[in-house]
Order: sequence, then structure tokens, then C-alpha cells
Amino acid sequence: MKIGILAAGITPDSLLGEFPTYANMFAEQLGKMQKDFSFFTYDVRLDEFPSHAEECDAWLITGSKADAYSDEPWILRLCALIKDIDQLQRPLVGICFGHQVIARALGGRVEKFQGGWGVGIHQYDVCGSLPVLPEAKELALCAFHQDQVVEKPARARVILRSEFCENAGLLYEDHILTFQGHPEFSKVYEKALVNLYDGKQLTQEQAKTALSSLESSDIHSNQMMSWIGLFLKKES
Repeated sequence: MKIGILAAGITPDSLLGEFPTYANMFAEQLGKMQKDFSFFTYDVRLDEFPSHAEECDAWLITGSKADAYSDEPWILRLCALIKDIDQLQRPLVGICFGHQVIARALGGRVEKFQGGWGVGIHQYDVCGSLPVLPEAKELALCAFHQDQVVEKPARARVILRSEFCENAGLLYEDHILTFQGHPEFSKVYEKALVNLYDGKQLTQEQAKTALSSLESSDIHSNQMMSWIGLFLKKES
């Protein structure tokens, strides 16, 4: 099965020697769970796009430091591709920036959140029942974002929410699944990212709180990555 990864961002240069790119994080983790997946990465930031939405069987959009509400040409082109994928009803997964840009493309609104940065481990309330965690009332994922989906597309159903992020997980019928959090991030990578931005984009207090959450909370990354794999196969 051919999985197209639309790489909207990349691991910071100073961390690339120790950690994979965002696209490779997904390819490595999903590849261990789904042996029949083959991955093809398109660096959409550099205007590397598939020739058409049918080029792959399913699609995934990674996180990015770019603003999903920007009118940069590659972001507008990505929005057009999202609409084509949606029209074909090919499976599509969006993470962080991917979550946001899909919402934008399909009629929602994204903006810089007035509540500031969301970093560290975030706890999300489960709205309904999740296939991989049917009894779960809440779950936890690493987060690293300042922008949010502040108005979801009318057709999207909220599946995860928190006081900080109202639209943290969205499901569009049976073929689009998006998360604001990062199931591909390990605690080790999240810690490295927080330390990198401590005193820069993040205040020392924000970084301290985020690092504390990494010590006190577990994450459900494996379960969510398992769901993503099944979803891309339309088996969830």
C-alpha cells in the first residue's frame, strides 16, 4: 500500500543528527506496525507535490513551523490537494500543522491562539469512543503548538478536546483523521525540543512546566499510531 507523506516541516537542524525527520518518524513507526506500507515523501515546503491525488492510496500531512493560515503559494497548493484527496475519499491523516491546514482547506478557521503556547504533555478528553482505546475517557500526547483550529469545519466531529484546545482531534466521516497533538513524538524528542526553545519562543516558565509534565505523565503515542495505521488502511 502506497502512503504519501506530505512533509510540511522538518526536525530542527540542531536535532537532526540525533532524531529522524518528521516524515521519517512516521515512516519508521508506521512501517513497524503495517508491513505492507511503502512510503513516499513529498517535501511540499519546497513545492514537491504529487502529480495528482490518486498517486498514493492514502496520505499524511506532518507538523510544521509554518502558519496554516498563511497564503504562501505552497500552502495554498496544499489546500487544493487536500480538497482533491477529500473528494476522492482517500484516507488522510493530519498532525499539528496538518490538522490545522486540513481544517482550513475544508472550511474551518485557524489562528494564533490567545492562550499562548501548548507544550509538553497535554491531557485530552475523549468525545465518544476510540477504536484503539474504547474505554478511555482521556488520553495524553506530546504537544508543541501556538496556533489552533478555533472554528472547526461544520462536517468535522470533535473526538478530542481539552480546556486549552477545544478542537484537539477531528474526524471527517470515515476518511479524514486529524490530531493537534504529536503521536509521533517520544518524550525524549519532546524534551529536546523544549530545551532547544527554552528562553527563545518559550519562556523559562513555559519550558519548566512542559518539562515537569514529561516526568509526571504517560503518553498514548503507540495506541494512536496504531489507530493511524489502521485508519490509513480504512480498517478502523
